[in-house]
Amino acid sequence: MANHQRVDFEKNVSRALNDAQLRKNFKFAMGNFVVRRRTIFPDAVETEKLRATGNAIKKRALNKLPELLVQLEEKCTANGIQVHWAETTDEANQQVLKIMQDHNATRMVKGKSMVSEEMHLNKFLQAHGIEALESDLGEFIVQLNNETPSHIIVPAIHKNKDQIARIFHEKLPDTPYTEDVQELNAIARKTLRQKFYEADVGLSGVNFAVAETGTLFLVENEGNGRMCTTAPPVHIALMGLEKVVEKLEDIPPMMRLLIGSATGQLVTTYMNMITSPRKKDEKDGPKEVHLIILDNGRSKIYTDDQRRQTLQCIRCGTCLNHCPVYTRIGGHAYGFIYPGPIGKILNPQVEGLEAAGFLATASSLCNACEEVCPVKIPIPELLRRIRNESYANDSANNMDGRGYKRNWLEVITWRAWSIVNTHSWINAAGLKILTTLGLKPPRMGPLKNWTQYRTAPEFARQSLHELVKQNGVDNE
Repeated sequence: MANHQRVDFEKNVSRALNDAQLRKNFKFAMGNFVVRRRTIFPDAVETEKLRATGNAIKKRALNKLPELLVQLEEKCTANGIQVHWAETTDEANQQVLKIMQDHNATRMVKGKSMVSEEMHLNKFLQAHGIEALESDLGEFIVQLNNETPSHIIVPAIHKNKDQIARIFHEKLPDTPYTEDVQELNAIARKTLRQKFYEADVGLSGVNFAVAETGTLFLVENEGNGRMCTTAPPVHIALMGLEKVVEKLEDIPPMMRLLIGSATGQLVTTYMNMITSPRKKDEKDGPKEVHLIILDNGRSKIYTDDQRRQTLQCIRCGTCLNHCPVYTRIGGHAYGFIYPGPIGKILNPQVEGLEAAGFLATASSLCNACEEVCPVKIPIPELLRRIRNESYANDSANNMDGRGYKRNWLEVITWRAWSIVNTHSWINAAGLKILTTLGLKPPRMGPLKNWTQYRTAPEFARQSLHELVKQNGVDNE
Protein backbone atom coordinates (compact mmCIF):
# COMPACT_ATOMS: atom_id res chain seq x y z
CA MET A 1 0.00 0.00 0.00
CA ALA A 2 2.95 2.25 -0.59
CA ASN A 3 2.02 5.92 -0.67
CA HIS A 4 5.00 7.66 -2.25
CA GLN A 5 3.82 11.27 -1.86
CA ARG A 6 3.92 13.04 1.48
CA VAL A 7 0.39 13.72 2.67
CA ASP A 8 -0.42 17.30 3.72
CA PHE A 9 -3.27 16.29 5.99
CA GLU A 10 -3.87 19.74 7.45
CA LYS A 11 -4.23 21.23 3.98
CA ASN A 12 -6.50 18.36 2.86
CA VAL A 13 -8.76 18.82 5.87
CA SER A 14 -8.97 22.58 5.34
CA ARG A 15 -9.91 22.06 1.69
CA ALA A 16 -12.59 19.50 2.58
CA LEU A 17 -14.11 21.64 5.32
CA ASN A 18 -14.37 24.57 2.93
CA ASP A 19 -16.03 22.49 0.20
CA ALA A 20 -19.73 23.21 0.81
CA GLN A 21 -20.93 20.72 -1.80
CA LEU A 22 -18.79 17.93 -0.36
CA ARG A 23 -20.10 18.62 3.14
CA LYS A 24 -23.67 18.58 1.85
CA ASN A 25 -23.14 15.28 -0.03
CA PHE A 26 -21.67 13.58 3.02
CA LYS A 27 -24.28 14.90 5.42
CA PHE A 28 -27.04 13.30 3.35
CA ALA A 29 -25.26 9.99 2.70
CA MET A 30 -23.84 9.35 6.16
CA GLY A 31 -27.10 9.95 7.97
CA ASN A 32 -28.79 7.48 5.67
CA PHE A 33 -26.23 4.76 6.41
CA VAL A 34 -26.57 5.21 10.17
CA VAL A 35 -30.35 4.88 10.01
CA ARG A 36 -30.18 1.78 7.79
CA ARG A 37 -27.78 0.02 10.12
CA ARG A 38 -29.93 0.85 13.14
CA THR A 39 -32.98 -0.53 11.32
CA ILE A 40 -31.30 -3.82 10.38
CA PHE A 41 -29.92 -4.35 13.92
CA PRO A 42 -32.88 -3.23 16.06
CA ASP A 43 -32.26 -5.48 19.09
CA ALA A 44 -29.22 -4.29 21.04
CA VAL A 45 -28.86 -7.53 23.01
CA GLU A 46 -29.03 -9.79 19.95
CA THR A 47 -26.71 -7.49 18.03
CA GLU A 48 -24.14 -7.69 20.82
CA LYS A 49 -24.34 -11.49 20.77
CA LEU A 50 -23.81 -11.50 17.02
CA ARG A 51 -20.85 -9.14 17.32
CA ALA A 52 -19.35 -11.39 19.98
CA THR A 53 -19.73 -14.34 17.60
CA GLY A 54 -18.04 -12.42 14.79
CA ASN A 55 -15.22 -11.41 17.12
CA ALA A 56 -14.73 -15.04 18.22
CA ILE A 57 -14.69 -16.34 14.63
CA LYS A 58 -12.08 -13.81 13.52
CA LYS A 59 -9.93 -14.31 16.63
CA ARG A 60 -10.01 -18.09 16.17
CA ALA A 61 -9.02 -17.72 12.53
CA LEU A 62 -6.18 -15.34 13.37
CA ASN A 63 -4.89 -17.59 16.14
CA LYS A 64 -4.66 -20.40 13.57
CA LEU A 65 -3.75 -18.19 10.63
CA PRO A 66 -0.53 -19.90 9.43
CA GLU A 67 -2.09 -23.36 9.38
CA LEU A 68 -5.36 -22.09 7.88
CA LEU A 69 -3.50 -20.42 5.03
CA VAL A 70 -1.67 -23.68 4.29
CA GLN A 71 -4.98 -25.54 4.41
CA LEU A 72 -6.60 -22.98 2.13
CA GLU A 73 -3.84 -23.38 -0.43
CA GLU A 74 -4.12 -27.17 -0.32
CA LYS A 75 -7.92 -27.14 -0.74
CA CYS A 76 -7.88 -24.51 -3.47
CA THR A 77 -5.18 -26.38 -5.37
CA ALA A 78 -7.13 -29.63 -5.09
CA ASN A 79 -10.18 -27.78 -6.45
CA GLY A 80 -8.24 -26.50 -9.46
CA ILE A 81 -7.58 -22.94 -8.23
CA GLN A 82 -3.99 -21.77 -8.75
CA VAL A 83 -2.65 -20.08 -5.61
CA HIS A 84 0.05 -17.39 -5.63
CA TRP A 85 1.72 -15.66 -2.65
CA ALA A 86 2.88 -12.04 -2.66
CA GLU A 87 4.84 -10.42 0.15
CA THR A 88 4.62 -6.93 -1.34
CA THR A 89 2.29 -5.03 -3.65
CA ASP A 90 5.04 -4.98 -6.28
CA GLU A 91 5.14 -8.79 -6.26
CA ALA A 92 1.35 -8.96 -6.51
CA ASN A 93 1.32 -6.56 -9.46
CA GLN A 94 3.96 -8.61 -11.25
CA GLN A 95 1.95 -11.79 -10.69
CA VAL A 96 -1.16 -10.21 -12.19
CA LEU A 97 0.88 -8.96 -15.13
CA LYS A 98 2.42 -12.39 -15.74
CA ILE A 99 -0.99 -14.05 -15.79
CA MET A 100 -2.17 -11.43 -18.28
CA GLN A 101 0.91 -11.87 -20.46
CA ASP A 102 0.68 -15.67 -20.35
CA HIS A 103 -2.74 -15.34 -22.00
CA ASN A 104 -1.78 -12.47 -24.33
CA ALA A 105 -4.45 -10.48 -22.51
CA THR A 106 -4.80 -6.72 -22.91
CA ARG A 107 -8.25 -6.11 -21.41
CA MET A 108 -9.39 -6.63 -17.83
CA VAL A 109 -12.70 -5.96 -16.11
CA LYS A 110 -12.55 -5.52 -12.36
CA GLY A 111 -15.02 -6.15 -9.61
CA LYS A 112 -14.61 -4.28 -6.33
CA SER A 113 -11.29 -4.98 -4.64
CA MET A 114 -9.65 -2.88 -1.95
CA VAL A 115 -6.50 -5.00 -2.29
CA SER A 116 -6.20 -3.89 -5.92
CA GLU A 117 -6.42 -0.30 -4.64
CA GLU A 118 -3.58 -1.05 -2.20
CA MET A 119 -1.57 -2.30 -5.18
CA HIS A 120 -2.42 0.72 -7.36
CA LEU A 121 -3.08 -2.01 -9.92
CA ASN A 122 -4.90 0.09 -12.51
CA LYS A 123 -2.01 2.51 -12.86
CA PHE A 124 0.49 -0.36 -13.01
CA LEU A 125 -1.38 -2.22 -15.75
CA GLN A 126 -1.98 0.95 -17.73
CA ALA A 127 1.80 1.54 -17.75
CA HIS A 128 2.12 -1.89 -19.38
CA GLY A 129 -0.47 -1.23 -22.06
CA ILE A 130 -3.33 -3.10 -20.39
CA GLU A 131 -6.83 -1.68 -19.95
CA ALA A 132 -8.20 -2.31 -16.46
CA LEU A 133 -11.79 -1.12 -16.23
CA GLU A 134 -13.70 -0.85 -12.95
CA SER A 135 -17.16 -2.37 -13.25
CA ASP A 136 -18.58 -1.48 -9.85
CA LEU A 137 -20.69 1.62 -10.55
CA GLY A 138 -19.05 3.74 -7.87
CA GLU A 139 -15.56 2.62 -8.86
CA PHE A 140 -16.45 3.21 -12.52
CA ILE A 141 -17.46 6.81 -11.72
CA VAL A 142 -14.29 7.67 -9.77
CA GLN A 143 -12.12 5.98 -12.40
CA LEU A 144 -13.71 8.09 -15.14
CA ASN A 145 -12.95 11.17 -13.07
CA ASN A 146 -9.36 10.03 -12.37
CA GLU A 147 -9.97 9.78 -8.62
CA THR A 148 -9.50 7.17 -5.92
CA PRO A 149 -12.44 5.81 -3.86
CA SER A 150 -13.63 8.02 -1.01
CA HIS A 151 -15.25 5.17 0.92
CA ILE A 152 -14.55 1.45 1.35
CA ILE A 153 -18.06 0.38 0.33
CA VAL A 154 -19.41 3.37 -1.61
CA PRO A 155 -16.47 4.71 -3.66
CA ALA A 156 -18.33 7.69 -5.17
CA ILE A 157 -20.17 8.70 -2.01
CA HIS A 158 -18.66 12.19 -2.28
CA LYS A 159 -20.52 12.81 -5.56
CA ASN A 160 -24.19 13.69 -6.08
CA LYS A 161 -26.19 12.79 -9.19
CA ASP A 162 -25.59 16.19 -10.80
CA GLN A 163 -21.83 15.74 -10.54
CA ILE A 164 -22.08 12.17 -11.86
CA ALA A 165 -24.19 13.35 -14.78
CA ARG A 166 -21.48 15.86 -15.68
CA ILE A 167 -18.76 13.19 -15.46
CA PHE A 168 -20.66 10.82 -17.78
CA HIS A 169 -21.36 13.61 -20.25
CA GLU A 170 -17.74 14.76 -20.35
CA LYS A 171 -15.92 11.43 -20.12
CA LEU A 172 -18.08 9.03 -22.14
CA PRO A 173 -18.20 9.82 -25.90
CA ASP A 174 -21.58 10.76 -27.37
CA THR A 175 -23.31 10.69 -23.98
CA PRO A 176 -26.08 13.27 -23.55
CA TYR A 177 -26.31 15.18 -20.28
CA THR A 178 -29.00 13.75 -18.00
CA GLU A 179 -29.62 13.87 -14.27
CA ASP A 180 -32.16 11.05 -14.36
CA VAL A 181 -30.81 8.23 -12.15
CA GLN A 182 -32.34 5.45 -14.24
CA GLU A 183 -30.83 6.88 -17.41
CA LEU A 184 -27.42 7.23 -15.75
CA ASN A 185 -27.57 3.59 -14.67
CA ALA A 186 -28.55 2.56 -18.20
CA ILE A 187 -25.58 4.48 -19.66
CA ALA A 188 -23.17 2.71 -17.31
CA ARG A 189 -24.78 -0.67 -17.95
CA LYS A 190 -24.53 -0.32 -21.70
CA THR A 191 -20.86 0.67 -21.51
CA LEU A 192 -19.91 -2.12 -19.13
CA ARG A 193 -21.80 -4.94 -20.84
CA GLN A 194 -19.67 -4.56 -23.93
CA LYS A 195 -16.54 -4.59 -21.76
CA PHE A 196 -17.61 -7.81 -20.02
CA TYR A 197 -17.98 -9.42 -23.43
CA GLU A 198 -14.59 -8.22 -24.68
CA ALA A 199 -12.50 -8.80 -21.53
CA ASP A 200 -9.71 -11.38 -21.53
CA VAL A 201 -9.43 -11.48 -17.74
CA GLY A 202 -11.80 -10.71 -14.87
CA LEU A 203 -10.55 -9.64 -11.45
CA SER A 204 -12.31 -9.59 -8.09
CA GLY A 205 -11.67 -9.22 -4.41
CA VAL A 206 -12.51 -11.82 -1.76
CA ASN A 207 -14.77 -11.12 1.22
CA PHE A 208 -14.00 -14.43 2.93
CA ALA A 209 -11.97 -17.52 2.01
CA VAL A 210 -12.90 -20.81 3.71
CA ALA A 211 -9.91 -22.97 4.60
CA GLU A 212 -12.08 -26.04 5.18
CA THR A 213 -13.42 -26.16 1.59
CA GLY A 214 -11.22 -23.84 -0.45
CA THR A 215 -14.21 -21.61 -1.24
CA LEU A 216 -14.00 -17.92 -2.11
CA PHE A 217 -16.99 -15.80 -1.04
CA LEU A 218 -17.95 -12.53 -2.72
CA VAL A 219 -20.98 -10.35 -1.97
CA GLU A 220 -22.36 -7.58 -4.18
CA ASN A 221 -25.54 -5.83 -5.28
CA GLU A 222 -24.96 -4.98 -8.93
CA GLY A 223 -24.15 -8.29 -10.64
CA ASN A 224 -20.91 -6.89 -12.02
CA GLY A 225 -18.89 -9.09 -9.69
CA ARG A 226 -20.55 -12.20 -11.03
CA MET A 227 -19.90 -11.05 -14.59
CA CYS A 228 -16.21 -10.43 -13.78
CA THR A 229 -15.82 -13.89 -12.26
CA THR A 230 -17.73 -15.87 -14.90
CA ALA A 231 -17.72 -14.15 -18.30
CA PRO A 232 -13.97 -13.79 -19.01
CA PRO A 233 -11.97 -17.01 -19.57
CA VAL A 234 -9.60 -16.18 -16.70
CA HIS A 235 -10.51 -15.03 -13.19
CA ILE A 236 -7.97 -13.51 -10.78
CA ALA A 237 -9.04 -13.13 -7.14
CA LEU A 238 -7.06 -10.85 -4.80
CA MET A 239 -7.19 -11.17 -1.02
CA GLY A 240 -5.29 -10.01 2.02
CA LEU A 241 -4.05 -12.96 4.04
CA GLU A 242 -6.35 -12.06 6.95
CA LYS A 243 -9.53 -12.82 4.97
CA VAL A 244 -9.40 -16.57 5.68
CA VAL A 245 -11.91 -18.17 8.06
CA GLU A 246 -11.72 -21.71 9.36
CA LYS A 247 -15.04 -23.37 8.55
CA LEU A 248 -17.96 -23.08 6.16
CA GLU A 249 -20.29 -22.71 9.14
CA ASP A 250 -18.48 -19.48 10.04
CA ILE A 251 -19.84 -17.79 6.92
CA PRO A 252 -23.54 -17.15 7.83
CA PRO A 253 -22.87 -15.03 10.95
CA MET A 254 -20.02 -13.21 9.19
CA MET A 255 -22.24 -12.49 6.18
CA ARG A 256 -25.00 -11.22 8.46
CA LEU A 257 -22.56 -8.86 10.14
CA LEU A 258 -20.83 -7.72 6.95
CA ILE A 259 -23.95 -7.04 4.91
CA GLY A 260 -25.95 -5.47 7.73
CA SER A 261 -23.06 -3.21 8.72
CA ALA A 262 -22.03 -2.29 5.18
CA THR A 263 -25.34 -1.63 3.42
CA GLY A 264 -28.09 -2.07 6.00
CA GLN A 265 -29.49 -5.15 4.24
CA LEU A 266 -30.36 -8.63 5.47
CA VAL A 267 -28.77 -10.07 2.35
CA THR A 268 -27.18 -8.66 -0.78
CA THR A 269 -28.55 -9.29 -4.27
CA TYR A 270 -25.66 -11.57 -5.22
CA MET A 271 -23.71 -13.99 -3.02
CA ASN A 272 -21.00 -15.78 -4.99
CA MET A 273 -19.30 -18.99 -3.87
CA ILE A 274 -16.32 -19.85 -6.05
CA THR A 275 -14.67 -23.23 -5.53
CA SER A 276 -13.15 -24.12 -8.88
CA PRO A 277 -12.78 -23.11 -12.51
CA ARG A 278 -15.26 -24.35 -15.10
CA LYS A 279 -15.59 -28.13 -15.13
CA LYS A 280 -15.99 -30.30 -18.23
CA ASP A 281 -19.77 -30.66 -17.92
CA GLU A 282 -20.38 -26.95 -17.10
CA LYS A 283 -21.44 -24.39 -19.71
CA ASP A 284 -20.08 -21.21 -18.18
CA GLY A 285 -17.44 -19.90 -15.85
CA PRO A 286 -13.71 -19.20 -16.29
CA LYS A 287 -11.33 -21.83 -17.56
CA GLU A 288 -8.75 -20.71 -15.00
CA VAL A 289 -9.04 -19.26 -11.49
CA HIS A 290 -6.02 -17.67 -9.80
CA LEU A 291 -5.93 -16.63 -6.14
CA ILE A 292 -3.26 -14.10 -5.13
CA ILE A 293 -2.76 -13.84 -1.36
CA LEU A 294 -1.14 -10.56 -0.34
CA ASP A 295 0.86 -9.81 2.80
CA ASN A 296 1.85 -6.12 2.45
CA GLY A 297 2.76 -5.65 6.10
CA ARG A 298 0.02 -7.84 7.53
CA SER A 299 2.35 -10.55 8.85
CA LYS A 300 4.28 -7.93 10.84
CA ILE A 301 1.04 -6.65 12.36
CA TYR A 302 0.19 -10.27 13.15
CA THR A 303 3.25 -10.73 15.36
CA ASP A 304 1.94 -8.25 17.95
CA ASP A 305 -0.99 -9.54 20.03
CA GLN A 306 -2.61 -6.12 20.44
CA ARG A 307 -2.06 -4.87 16.90
CA ARG A 308 -3.27 -8.21 15.51
CA GLN A 309 -6.81 -7.11 16.29
CA THR A 310 -6.53 -4.73 13.33
CA LEU A 311 -6.61 -7.81 11.06
CA GLN A 312 -10.10 -8.71 12.29
CA CYS A 313 -11.48 -6.00 9.98
CA ILE A 314 -13.99 -7.28 7.39
CA ARG A 315 -14.02 -4.00 5.40
CA CYS A 316 -17.67 -3.17 6.06
CA GLY A 317 -17.05 0.57 6.34
CA THR A 318 -19.48 1.13 9.20
CA CYS A 319 -16.78 2.77 11.35
CA LEU A 320 -16.48 5.42 8.63
CA ASN A 321 -20.23 6.02 8.60
CA HIS A 322 -20.31 6.73 12.35
CA CYS A 323 -17.08 8.69 12.66
CA PRO A 324 -17.60 12.43 13.36
CA VAL A 325 -14.28 13.20 11.66
CA TYR A 326 -14.73 11.14 8.48
CA THR A 327 -18.31 12.34 7.95
CA ARG A 328 -17.08 15.94 7.82
CA ILE A 329 -13.95 15.64 5.69
CA GLY A 330 -14.54 12.57 3.49
CA GLY A 331 -12.10 9.89 2.46
CA HIS A 332 -9.74 11.80 0.17
CA ALA A 333 -8.54 14.08 2.97
CA TYR A 334 -6.75 11.16 4.64
CA GLY A 335 -4.44 10.73 1.65
CA PHE A 336 -4.34 6.92 1.84
CA ILE A 337 -6.36 4.07 0.36
CA TYR A 338 -8.04 3.24 3.67
CA PRO A 339 -9.74 6.30 5.24
CA GLY A 340 -11.69 6.74 8.46
CA PRO A 341 -11.08 4.94 11.77
CA ILE A 342 -9.81 1.70 10.22
CA GLY A 343 -7.40 3.69 8.07
CA LYS A 344 -6.13 5.57 11.13
CA ILE A 345 -4.92 2.31 12.69
CA LEU A 346 -4.06 0.31 9.55
CA ASN A 347 -2.11 2.84 7.47
CA PRO A 348 0.38 3.79 10.23
CA GLN A 349 1.14 0.12 10.84
CA VAL A 350 1.71 -0.63 7.16
CA GLU A 351 3.30 2.61 5.98
CA GLY A 352 5.15 3.43 9.19
CA LEU A 353 4.47 6.06 11.83
CA GLU A 354 6.55 8.77 10.20
CA ALA A 355 4.53 8.52 6.98
CA ALA A 356 1.05 7.98 8.43
CA GLY A 357 1.19 8.30 12.22
CA PHE A 358 -0.50 11.71 12.04
CA LEU A 359 -3.76 9.96 11.14
CA ALA A 360 -4.12 8.72 14.71
CA THR A 361 -4.50 12.32 15.90
CA ALA A 362 -7.55 12.86 13.65
CA SER A 363 -9.86 11.38 16.25
CA SER A 364 -11.92 12.62 19.17
CA LEU A 365 -11.67 9.15 20.79
CA CYS A 366 -15.46 9.21 21.10
CA ASN A 367 -15.57 5.39 20.76
CA ALA A 368 -18.34 5.47 18.12
CA CYS A 369 -16.25 3.27 15.81
CA GLU A 370 -15.69 0.61 18.47
CA GLU A 371 -19.37 0.61 19.46
CA VAL A 372 -20.52 -0.28 15.92
CA CYS A 373 -17.63 -2.45 14.69
CA PRO A 374 -19.19 -5.83 13.81
CA VAL A 375 -16.09 -7.73 15.00
CA LYS A 376 -15.38 -5.51 18.01
CA ILE A 377 -11.99 -4.10 17.04
CA PRO A 378 -10.83 -1.80 19.90
CA ILE A 379 -10.00 1.05 17.52
CA PRO A 380 -9.63 3.80 20.18
CA GLU A 381 -7.22 1.60 22.14
CA LEU A 382 -5.11 1.06 19.02
CA LEU A 383 -5.22 4.79 18.22
CA ARG A 384 -3.79 5.51 21.67
CA ARG A 385 -1.10 2.87 21.08
CA ILE A 386 -0.09 4.56 17.82
CA ARG A 387 -0.06 7.99 19.46
CA ASN A 388 2.08 6.72 22.31
CA GLU A 389 4.55 4.99 20.00
CA SER A 390 4.93 8.16 17.98
CA TYR A 391 6.63 9.66 21.04
CA ALA A 392 8.21 6.49 22.45
CA ASN A 393 11.87 5.54 22.70
CA ASP A 394 13.23 3.37 19.90
CA SER A 395 13.27 0.39 22.25
CA ALA A 396 9.65 0.79 23.31
CA ASN A 397 7.95 -1.30 20.64
CA ASN A 398 8.22 -2.70 17.16
CA MET A 399 6.23 -0.25 15.07
CA ASP A 400 8.20 1.30 12.18
CA GLY A 401 8.98 4.96 12.80
CA ARG A 402 8.28 4.77 16.54
CA GLY A 403 9.46 7.84 18.43
CA TYR A 404 9.49 10.04 15.32
CA LYS A 405 7.73 12.89 17.17
CA ARG A 406 10.07 12.75 20.13
CA ASN A 407 12.14 15.95 20.55
CA TRP A 408 14.51 17.33 23.16
CA LEU A 409 12.33 20.31 24.05
CA GLU A 410 9.49 18.00 24.97
CA VAL A 411 11.77 15.60 26.83
CA ILE A 412 13.22 18.47 28.90
CA THR A 413 9.74 19.91 29.51
CA TRP A 414 8.39 16.64 30.88
CA ARG A 415 11.56 16.05 32.91
CA ALA A 416 11.08 19.48 34.48
CA TRP A 417 7.41 18.73 35.12
CA SER A 418 8.43 15.49 36.84
CA ILE A 419 10.93 17.28 39.07
CA VAL A 420 8.43 20.00 40.02
CA ASN A 421 5.74 17.49 40.90
CA THR A 422 7.96 15.10 42.85
CA HIS A 423 9.59 17.76 45.07
CA SER A 424 6.99 19.44 47.26
CA TRP A 425 9.01 22.57 48.06
CA ILE A 426 9.68 23.28 44.35
CA ASN A 427 6.02 22.67 43.57
CA ALA A 428 4.86 25.00 46.34
CA ALA A 429 7.29 27.75 45.32
CA GLY A 430 6.32 27.50 41.66
CA LEU A 431 2.59 27.63 42.44
CA LYS A 432 3.13 30.63 44.71
CA ILE A 433 4.83 32.53 41.93
CA LEU A 434 2.20 31.61 39.32
CA THR A 435 -0.80 32.33 41.56
CA THR A 436 0.68 35.63 42.71
CA LEU A 437 1.33 36.85 39.18
CA GLY A 438 -1.80 35.26 37.68
CA LEU A 439 0.05 34.52 34.47
CA LYS A 440 -1.26 32.86 31.33
CA PRO A 441 0.81 30.07 29.70
CA PRO A 442 3.09 31.45 26.97
CA ARG A 443 1.64 31.24 23.48
CA MET A 444 4.55 29.47 21.91
CA GLY A 445 5.42 26.03 20.53
CA PRO A 446 2.53 23.54 20.64
CA LEU A 447 0.51 25.92 22.84
CA LYS A 448 0.41 28.44 20.01
CA ASN A 449 -1.60 26.06 17.82
CA TRP A 450 -3.66 24.88 20.78
CA THR A 451 -4.73 28.40 21.78
CA GLN A 452 -5.57 29.29 18.19
CA TYR A 453 -8.97 27.69 18.73
CA ARG A 454 -9.18 27.70 22.54
CA THR A 455 -9.03 30.27 25.32
CA ALA A 456 -5.72 30.02 27.13
CA PRO A 457 -6.20 29.15 30.82
CA GLU A 458 -5.06 31.67 33.41
CA PHE A 459 -3.49 30.64 36.72
CA ALA A 460 -5.75 31.52 39.64
CA ARG A 461 -4.66 34.12 42.18
CA GLN A 462 -5.17 31.58 44.96
CA SER A 463 -4.42 27.86 44.91
CA LEU A 464 -6.96 25.24 45.92
CA HIS A 465 -5.04 24.60 49.16
CA GLU A 466 -5.17 28.28 50.01
CA LEU A 467 -8.90 28.49 49.30
CA VAL A 468 -9.57 25.43 51.45
CA LYS A 469 -7.54 26.86 54.32
CA GLN A 470 -9.21 30.27 53.94
CA ASN A 471 -12.68 28.73 54.24
CA GLY A 472 -11.80 26.71 57.31
CA VAL A 473 -12.07 23.30 55.68
CA ASP A 474 -9.93 20.50 57.07
CA ASN A 475 -7.12 19.99 54.56
CA GLU A 476 -5.98 16.61 55.90
